[in-house]
Amino acid sequence: MKKLIPFAVAVLLFTSCETKKESNAIPIAGTWRLISAETTEKDSTFSTFNSKTKMIKIINDTHFAFFNHDLNNGKDSTALFFGGGGKYTLKDSTYTENLEFFNNREWENNKFEFTIKIKNDTLIQKGIEKVEKLGVDRIIVEKYVREK
Repeated sequence: MKKLIPFAVAVLLFTSCETKKESNAIPIAGTWRLISAETTEKDSTFSTFNSKTKMIKIINDTHFAFFNHDLNNGKDSTALFFGGGGKYTLKDSTYTENLEFFNNREWENNKFEFTIKIKNDTLIQKGIEKVEKLGVDRIIVEKYVREK
């Protein structure tokens, strides 16, 4: 019994020194479903959300991926699928995606910086999509709900 007490104290000290994640970090990891999207180009703002598709974004500690497909199982002229992903960084509320993979290869190797906010189970990201070689330069606002 006398030998167990120093061992228990050592274990307790060791585990109390364990590093903990910041409690005020934004809880971005998870699976998110797109529920609205808005684009502003020049002086025009319009919805880009398509209720005939489903898009999810999956975020873990280091990477993100997104997938979008039609709800008709690809059986008619509305067949659609696209996806992409890569590494990301998150500093405070600045979320930067480094798009490494995308089915439209001209979008690859671009960085997209967003300001994010999470309220309850809703993630809102707002930022600029700019791909010079494609002539893309717009502000996007996307709203996601956490999938359960």
